[in-house]
Amino acid sequence: MNLLLGIGNPGHGDDALGPIFARAFRHPNWRCINAATAPENFTGLIRRLHPDCLVLLDAADMGAPPGTLRRLDPDHISAASFGTHAGSIGQLATYLADCANHIVILGIQPAHTTPGSRLSPPVRATLKTLAHSLENSSAREL
Repeated sequence: MNLLLGIGNPGHGDDALGPIFARAFRHPNWRCINAATAPENFTGLIRRLHPDCLVLLDAADMGAPPGTLRRLDPDHISAASFGTHAGSIGQLATYLADCANHIVILGIQPAHTTPGSRLSPPVRATLKTLAHSLENSSAREL
């Protein structure tokens, strides 16, 4: 079983991309959890499920064009890159390293994180591409 943890603030534009994706994506090989701004609250569940692949999906300020998707190294992620939840997503991945056979951190460059706004068109397009990739690829290919 593969597990995707959608992380972000559901009320802040592109920062909502993780929770929105987690609520919308359905595939028999994937279980998705909307972790919102408290991914640390799901560590017990992740430990119990012990997924083959754990994907942590969040908005990430990478200084790239909006909608850019990158696989991120937990050792190179600063807390400043992911600003809506406690701690660093890199620290979370390190903490959960023994809970999954494979952990992938995916960051998508937001266009805006304005409270009350919707997802930007570039981020929407990237999420559609990501869904297609997860449906048609091995999780390890991410």
